[in-house]
Amino acid sequence: MSFSSMALSQKLITLLSELGYSSPTPIQAHAIPVILAGQDIMAGAQTGTGKTAAFALPILQKLSECDVELSDTKQTVSLKPVRALVLTPTRELALQVNQSFAKYGKDSGLNTAIVYGGVSIDAQADALKAGVDILVATPGRLLDHLRRGSLTLKQLNFLVFDEADRMLDMGFKDEINAILKQVPSKRQTLLFSATFDPSVFALSKRLQQDPKLIEVDKRNTLAAKVEQVVYAVDADRKSELICHLVKSKLWQQVLIFSRKKQGADNIAAKMVKAGIKAQAFHGDLSQAVREKALQQFKQGEIQVLVATDVAARGLDVEELKVVVNYELPFIAEDYIHRIGRTGRAGNAGLAITLYSEEDALLLEEIEALLDSRLPQQWLPGFEPDLTKAEPVTRKNSKAAQKQRAKRRASGGKKPGSRR
Repeated sequence: MSFSSMALSQKLITLLSELGYSSPTPIQAHAIPVILAGQDIMAGAQTGTGKTAAFALPILQKLSECDVELSDTKQTVSLKPVRALVLTPTRELALQVNQSFAKYGKDSGLNTAIVYGGVSIDAQADALKAGVDILVATPGRLLDHLRRGSLTLKQLNFLVFDEADRMLDMGFKDEINAILKQVPSKRQTLLFSATFDPSVFALSKRLQQDPKLIEVDKRNTLAAKVEQVVYAVDADRKSELICHLVKSKLWQQVLIFSRKKQGADNIAAKMVKAGIKAQAFHGDLSQAVREKALQQFKQGEIQVLVATDVAARGLDVEELKVVVNYELPFIAEDYIHRIGRTGRAGNAGLAITLYSEEDALLLEEIEALLDSRLPQQWLPGFEPDLTKAEPVTRKNSKAAQKQRAKRRASGGKKPGSRR
């Protein structure tokens, strides 16, 4: 299948050719025709397979057609209403989606804007006053603008949830309910995610009308070219091990995931002490600091970025080759999103997990989700001391159980800023 066979405009087809897009990815090939036909969809695919283009291209196409119809009938409006809204769980993903709309729609005449927390709300309100066709937003900051009267969603044609499962995990249920009260019932609703769970299907029933379910791969699968390696190591030697790997392997760009913000700070500090250029990346940092750190990481000025799961979705670094799970996530699906930062667009990638005995139950849950075993190995010189390992039981994994319960609870709030 080619883009030209999808009823996309010649302008879009020419642009895609200029961008080097020779043919659609599987998710694009399945989703674009359905969206163009006006049907709601619930679409899942591996990270890095072009999900953003799968909804951005048909939305740009249909909104452009509406503009032509208005022009032909000589209708005018004094202020452009928001006609397409894309909701994302994190600022980083919002920035990435907004950049994609700007890239694909540069000659469309459609206005795009982005709103998220951590920056001036007044500057965003000024941009909205100029009129916006397509808005990309995080839920909390969007509600701030709706309450201030900075915009209206009464003429919305498209409502997109990008990474819907993550929004539910992060406790955005109340915000989603409040936003739904502001949008028209007659609209096209698109749900996209790399993973599906029961909560997403429950959300779909409330949001969508007879949606088309599109899954181009087995549910919750990983990119084929990502090699997964699990190193068993004592918890108090993880920092020493990762510093050894970065130096001995001469890695120039490594993304490390930590469960907690303080943990990310501590890991980055230890790596800096070891002579490695490292920077923490989490929600307690200002947006300006996060953007600067990400830019420096992409440009190679920072060798290692140590992040919480705020970076598990939306962080797109071209040809990132190494991702490290310093600690396994409490939610198994987050493992898929973490290591999905590498092996994108068909490239090869390496995903390393530093495993200690207290991670046993978390690893079991990940293996159950993947339906495959992740064999453990020892790195010479860093073999775990089995004489001091404590048996892992349900009783001594209460912290993990409590954290999972909090994030799975209906309407549960994840600590920290979500705007």
